[in-house]
Amino acid sequence: MLGVVLDQLLKVWAVSTFQEGEFRAFVGGFLSLGLIYNKGAAWGMLGGLTVVLAVVRICVGLWITFSLLRGKYGDIYFPLSLIAAGALGNALDGFRLGKVVDPLMSHTLSNITQFLYGQDFPIFNLADVFVVSGVILVVLRSFLQPSKAKHPSPLP
Repeated sequence: MLGVVLDQLLKVWAVSTFQEGEFRAFVGGFLSLGLIYNKGAAWGMLGGLTVVLAVVRICVGLWITFSLLRGKYGDIYFPLSLIAAGALGNALDGFRLGKVVDPLMSHTLSNITQFLYGQDFPIFNLADVFVVSGVILVVLRSFLQPSKAKHPSPLP
């Protein structure tokens, strides 16, 4: 899975390039690259449950992958592939490091969430981007796809 490889390459590069907590601007004020470790989920929720989260992530990622390989869910193959890649990428970190590597930070998104909720936008990784993108595509598809509900046929 290309997504898992890309996610892991960025994480390995970030670990070898940055000290924990260090970030450098990459795309103006929108995106910075650096290094933070997360022992939980978004915003550090469920901190300390890294192994439990890794088990859940690997189960979800493998279930989706095997379902796709068996030809199920072909109409949403790409979004589910993104979700599987993200789940597997973060699971690998959990098992390998006992924490997830988060090398991406968005100042623009943090400004928005600071204004709306008084909190910074979470620091994230490509695996997170894949999962969120896949979920958004599945939801959009469900709204754009015509209903498959059968309508009762008119009486003769």
